[in-house]
Amino acid sequence: MRRAEVQLLTRAGCGHCVRAGEQLTALADELGFDLAIVDVDAAAAAGNSALRAEYGDRLPVVLLDGAEHSYWEVDEPRLRADLG
Repeated sequence: MRRAEVQLLTRAGCGHCVRAGEQLTALADELGFDLAIVDVDAAAAAGNSALRAEYGDRLPVVLLDGAEHSYWEVDEPRLRADLG
């Protein structure tokens, strides 16, 4: 069975992003998903500006298997339901 992939889109200096990252890190093992944290500004500097253009004004953004799941905060009850 394939593990779900959760991406957290962030940027440096974002306190909400730090809290969301801590929350998702704590949930990853319990709920069985792989977590990737992506700084949209670093990605843009490396040539991939699509994430910053799409999500940059709503950070942090949680993507579940590539689809937007929540933004500004982790919707933990919904994430649990969707992964359950």
